[in-house]
Amino acid sequence: MTRFLKRKIFNLVAFVSITLLLGVGQYYQQIEGYLQKAFYSFLALSIVYFLYIIIEKFFSPKISVAKTRYSFRRTLSIFYLVILFIILMAIWVENTQALLVSYGLIAAGITISLQDFFKNLTGGLILFINRNIKVGDRIELKERRGDVIDINFLYTTLLELNEWSSGDQPTGRLIILPNRLILSELVTNYNKDHNFIWEDLKMPITYNSDWQKAIKIILQLVKKETKSTIEVAEKGIKRLERRYYLPRKSTEPKVLISLTDNWIELSVRYIVEVRNRSEERDRISRLILNALNKEKNIKISSETLTVYNK
Repeated sequence: MTRFLKRKIFNLVAFVSITLLLGVGQYYQQIEGYLQKAFYSFLALSIVYFLYIIIEKFFSPKISVAKTRYSFRRTLSIFYLVILFIILMAIWVENTQALLVSYGLIAAGITISLQDFFKNLTGGLILFINRNIKVGDRIELKERRGDVIDINFLYTTLLELNEWSSGDQPTGRLIILPNRLILSELVTNYNKDHNFIWEDLKMPITYNSDWQKAIKIILQLVKKETKSTIEVAEKGIKRLERRYYLPRKSTEPKVLISLTDNWIELSVRYIVEVRNRSEERDRISRLILNALNKEKNIKISSETLTVYNK
């Protein structure tokens, strides 16, 4: 039995105990009014909470995918809270219109003082409905980049990437972002509906190198190394075309040339899976270096400085 399950059972026992105490009091003392409503409230809480535990315990272990299991638990907890809220409203509120009139000013004051809270709540509801950001996505928000590891009604938690680490490596820090940011800030999602991005790898060679041969070698190598990735990416792009207006672009690798003061810059463009970007960049860079170093008429360039002594 896990710690979380023990805590839920403890909560259930506490709810049932309070319900029994209120039930005994009602039976012997004929309690009415607020105490009677409290009895019905704890009775409803106990029943709904018991069903919540049973459903989660029965269905959750049958879901093998961790991400799907997490989403199921989150959705179930939302339904639990909504159903409980509806039942409690039916028990306690006899005249909804009179209640709204009586407490209108108080509610307005609370809304103003807790506007950030309600903005976060609104942002959380939008995330749960639209699912523009899901657990497991890699996003950038408010100049912070990371993998989404948790989304609740008020906050989104990221496992931070980069900062002092390079190559899309996690720092180990957790970033807690208020959900209201999605209402006003630009959100970059690296793998929504499509799990691939285009990567540019720059390779400088000297002006006296055989640049045409270098391009040929690089293209052959990169095409071979990204063949399987391109096949999977093509399927994702077709899904995007069915959902969005997406002008067709080639997924084949290409090499672009740029002339600088010191060298010929070859920019190698290829498609890569989002989470393998740094590893693929390292692997392909090593292969290109090894291939070009075997050619006598191709030299990797570097910035040079000429000093004249008068």
